[in-house]
Amino acid sequence: MFVDGRVEIAAGVFIIPTIANVTGTLELRELTLAINTPQWAGSGGWMFASGSGRNSERGSAVNTHIHLLLGGLHLVKTPDAEIERLANALHDKWKIDRIAPGHCTGEPAFAKLKQIFGDSYLYAGLGSHVEIP
Repeated sequence: MFVDGRVEIAAGVFIIPTIANVTGTLELRELTLAINTPQWAGSGGWMFASGSGRNSERGSAVNTHIHLLLGGLHLVKTPDAEIERLANALHDKWKIDRIAPGHCTGEPAFAKLKQIFGDSYLYAGLGSHVEIP
């Protein structure tokens, strides 16, 4: 099945496609699992399991609160100034409760996200466990 738009695969569970626009991954197709969590932590919101953080904007059209962004953010070759801008936007503009970056996020971005998110930062590398309430 080809997915060319947000598809609800079960009640409140969506698949969201994107095509990468980052040099080195141009035209790479990805899918994000997005779960609209009406009762999580007492308020509604999203949990994204993603190969790319870019999908949070598409999911937020249904529910603007993002509880967790989990997965790689494709920042491994991104300049430090852009990493800082993005990390601040995820924290201040999108007001993501918790972030758990993995694989292609890159060490400079891991450090910046940990600095900005503090206790709300969870490393999601191989073998890591991320608890979802």
